[in-house]
Amino acid sequence: VIRIGYHTQEKRDNQLTKPVKAQKNNAWFGNVPYYWIHEDDSLFWGKNIKCKYAKGFEVYKSDVDCEKILDTVFNEKHYNFFVKQIEFISKKFIIKTGNKPSLKEINDYCKEKNVWDDCTGIMFQDISRNPEHFLVEGMQYKKRIQIAVYDIKIITTFALHITCDC
Repeated sequence: VIRIGYHTQEKRDNQLTKPVKAQKNNAWFGNVPYYWIHEDDSLFWGKNIKCKYAKGFEVYKSDVDCEKILDTVFNEKHYNFFVKQIEFISKKFIIKTGNKPSLKEINDYCKEKNVWDDCTGIMFQDISRNPEHFLVEGMQYKKRIQIAVYDIKIITTFALHITCDC
């Protein structure tokens, strides 16, 4: 299954030729490129996050081969596997240290133990802060979906889609 994905980055002097890996320790699935499934989420991210650090942002559009990703959004079997893995790792960490693990600690463990080695990426849903996702009072009816890309080979195209000023 090929999905269109949107990769949002701060505006640079030179146009990108490939996606950029997240650099922060609190990236949900580690230092990998992230793609939005919906264009409006990529624009919202650019306006509300990238514009804090840059004078503008760019959205790149790609075809993403999702055949071997772990789909925690639409595939119930994948979702249940994912939940079991995260809970197993977290409980193990809590027993060992007495503290809840950070995202960095979870990602470091998964990398060290090759937890996600059988998949080329993870499709996941996070919690949106976009008010347009809450047109019904108290109900986020629209999913905010991302793909964390572990194998860059699943990105089959990469092209500038939109440039925006802040």
